[in-house]
Amino acid sequence: MAKAALGLNNPQIADMTGLHRNTLNRLDKGDGKASTIKLVRLTLEAEGVRFLDPGQVSTGYGVTLPEDAREAGGD
Repeated sequence: MAKAALGLNNPQIADMTGLHRNTLNRLDKGDGKASTIKLVRLTLEAEGVRFLDPGQVSTGYGVTLPEDAREAGGD
């Protein structure tokens, strides 16, 4: 969601982070090291994205998923 909000794709994020596109593709599938996730998160935050904790309320526009949507494939 953060990538879409910024209009970024994996090749662009790869350029920004120095990560390989395949690493970002694996991250999109839910596979990734904590250090990789942190780097991508910090990069997206530097571009203006704000990640919210469960129950935290946005002060602007945003999107969210219910907690069980991820396990159900987002449907």
